[in-house]
Amino acid sequence: MPALKVRGALGLMSGTSLDGVDVAYLATDGERILAFGPTGYRPFTGAERAVLRAALDDAEILAERTARPGVLAEAEAIVTNANAEAVEAWREANRSWMPLDGGSFAAPPVDVVGFHGQTVLHRPEVGLTVQLGDGLALARRLNVPVVYDFRAADVVGGGQGAPFVPVFHRAMAGVLHRPQPLAVLNIGGVANVTVIDGEADPVACDVGPGNALIDDFVASRTGAAMDAGGELAAAGKVDEDAVRRLLGMRFFTLPPPKSLDRNAFKAAAKVHGGLDRASLEDGAATLTAFTAAAVARIVPHLKRPPKCWIVAGGGARNPTLMRMLAERLAPARVEVAERVGWSGDHLEAQAFAFLAVRALDGLPLSYPSTTGVPVPMTGGVVVRP
Repeated sequence: MPALKVRGALGLMSGTSLDGVDVAYLATDGERILAFGPTGYRPFTGAERAVLRAALDDAEILAERTARPGVLAEAEAIVTNANAEAVEAWREANRSWMPLDGGSFAAPPVDVVGFHGQTVLHRPEVGLTVQLGDGLALARRLNVPVVYDFRAADVVGGGQGAPFVPVFHRAMAGVLHRPQPLAVLNIGGVANVTVIDGEADPVACDVGPGNALIDDFVASRTGAAMDAGGELAAAGKVDEDAVRRLLGMRFFTLPPPKSLDRNAFKAAAKVHGGLDRASLEDGAATLTAFTAAAVARIVPHLKRPPKCWIVAGGGARNPTLMRMLAERLAPARVEVAERVGWSGDHLEAQAFAFLAVRALDGLPLSYPSTTGVPVPMTGGVVVRP
């Protein structure tokens, strides 16, 4: 097999929490991560977030992945523009990042952009996943090749279309001195886990609602985007009966690989959560406990329980959630990504930079043990300006 080419790649990620666009740079040949570079962030405005939330509702009726009824077309334009602005701001901020021979400076070389887009619908059971974002428009605006629409080929091939980051987690774990089995838990709007155990292919799946239910509940009661620092949940009392009812969802009885749309968790919480009768603090505490308990429910489905959990994403900044995770995952060690030298806030953006380079070389992005696809598959659509 010929040597793989090292490329500089930018990854762009806007997760189901609808907070904004993460930007991350790395140099990689698609197998090894040779260097990390600068990161960036472009938040969604309140008005943009309102359109994206409306798009989640309008997407419920979609039967065709390219259709854009209701506000979906407006939302797609917002997503594409926000990602373009995120890269433009990153370029401006990092013009002097890399020293060259002779003492001059230049921006990091970007050979490709990995553009995740905004997931508004994910129903692999009917072969449908929709990520908003115009890859060709982004490539033309940035004048650089773009890889986007990462999940569609996997779903068409019979896979779950998520999670897509395990192959990146495997590369990261290869240089990490932690006991295995090792679990990498990303808590965004939906939480997903990768379990690495020796030479076997990683095992991965979505595990629960992540921050989505907490964020939606707090937003509906207060207008705030989240339970900052987990303070509301820390002041509340967990309704353990509600947690048990929510854990009765069939999803939690299924082994990996598996995935679920955030709206499915939202619907279950509306029916089984009893949140209408709960105080703000008690509701936040109950949903935070459910998020932690949902993560723990994956352990019985694994061949061996993880000895160590590394937590990334917005949920890692919630001390109340981290405490509940530690209690429910004991005796395993639970630590935030930054503690092991990883960027917890930009791990998924780094992953899609890595995946973009793999896609250029036709390397597998998903595996039977991560998405349930029949054979290892590449994916993504490559567009050039």
